[in-house]
Amino acid sequence: MAPALSPQSAYGRQAEARRNDLAVLEAARDVFTAQGAGAPVSAVAARAGVGMGTLYRRYGSKAELLRRLCLLAMEQALQAAETGLRAADPWAGVAGYITDCIELRSGALAALAGQVETTGPMRRMARRSQESARALVARAQASGQLRPDVTALDIAWLIEQFSRRAPAPLDSGEERRVRARLVAIALDGLRAPGPERLPGRAPSRARYEERWSFGAPPDPGAARAPGG
Repeated sequence: MAPALSPQSAYGRQAEARRNDLAVLEAARDVFTAQGAGAPVSAVAARAGVGMGTLYRRYGSKAELLRRLCLLAMEQALQAAETGLRAADPWAGVAGYITDCIELRSGALAALAGQVETTGPMRRMARRSQESARALVARAQASGQLRPDVTALDIAWLIEQFSRRAPAPLDSGEERRVRARLVAIALDGLRAPGPERLPGRAPSRARYEERWSFGAPPDPGAARAPGG
């Protein structure tokens, strides 16, 4: 499983700084996915339990924090995809990728699409992540285990839907059990050959990417999603 945000071995001030940074990023993910990019940074600091000075020493502006948060989500998705590609069984690889990304809530930040300026590093990381996801899908389809009419973008949107949930501690044990059950149902629906062909056209790459055009109107449905 791809690692969630967790402190690495460090000591003294370095360890404290690492803990603070992780707390800020977790809090930022909860606050911004629930309230949108317009949420005040003070709400992030309060949720993380750190002072504003601590937050601004690490991130010079809210825009910088948002970009780092988006880049981190893509880095985690890429790591999950690379782990999946190393799995001996292609189906286990793609299923593990989906469940890891859902657990990491890597798709939660879709609520910020069009509200965050994208940078060169963000675009490059997005391409790497998408290429690895397409490789996972192609490998599982070539093995005959993943239905042939599923695309990597279908899976990306599926991950987004399951990533939108209430932040801890509101995300209760019962909700997690229900989510695990629904994810299992979704995974079963992805298996080949599938009783019927999927309805409609596959998601458009242009539509998927154009949402992140800076200044684009936010998706009303995503903006209302509780907790991302």
